[in-house]
Amino acid sequence: MRIEMKRTLLSSILVFFLALVGQAGVIFIEGTYQLRNVFVMNGENPEGVGFCTTEVRVNGDVTTDEINSSAYEVDLSQYGFKMGDKVEIEIIFKEGCQPTVLNPGALKPATTFEISDIQVDANGLLTWSTINEQGALPFVVQQYKWNKWVNIGQIDGIGTSNENEYQFQAGPISGLNRFRIVQKNFEGKMRKSPEVSFNSEMNPVTFKYSKKEQKIVFSGKTAFEVFNEQGQIVKRGSDSEIDVSGLRKNKYYLAYDNLDSEFMKK
Repeated sequence: MRIEMKRTLLSSILVFFLALVGQAGVIFIEGTYQLRNVFVMNGENPEGVGFCTTEVRVNGDVTTDEINSSAYEVDLSQYGFKMGDKVEIEIIFKEGCQPTVLNPGALKPATTFEISDIQVDANGLLTWSTINEQGALPFVVQQYKWNKWVNIGQIDGIGTSNENEYQFQAGPISGLNRFRIVQKNFEGKMRKSPEVSFNSEMNPVTFKYSKKEQKIVFSGKTAFEVFNEQGQIVKRGSDSEIDVSGLRKNKYYLAYDNLDSEFMKK
């Protein structure tokens, strides 16, 4: 009998606990320490007493920040974090009363790199050095061709503030070769390096369309893009030929080597 009563009591406590959890919500923010604090807009409790947030935890520890106000700051500087240390923040709030994090990217790396040196040789080997990185963000290598900047590769950033060195082997095109390095943060903001360039003496690539074989055949291997009349990319790659058997009969635009052209699929 006593055992059954204990089970009933434990079940009641568990149900009550789950009910309490069900009446609350949690905003979970994770990332790395970027020398920035987190700011929160805290709404008033719809019941008329107090505010939305009931508790804030940083890496599992309850903060001592004053959260019983319309806005508050989660002060990360008091924890002795070093740049790049992992940080997890839990903002626990009442049901139907969710606060708003004003700077959700506070724990995400900013794109702050500075180029200390960037060079490219006649074979397309691109090398660069950076300082003042504040987090590991990828570097995207871009080459100017077909009247636009084209992404041709990506290198993971090291993310430390001291000097870091990188290299990327690009595929040269005929004529002028222009390159740059770009980096985007989580908001899509872009930071660009200066351009570097060289003139290649390689012969321009040519192509022929074979109706019989349903192929475009280049005079050498090249990167290419095929667009339809609506400007949509229907083929993209790097090869010495393109199988166009799956394309509908129509006019298409072809970008390859350092050139733009068109062909009629028959």
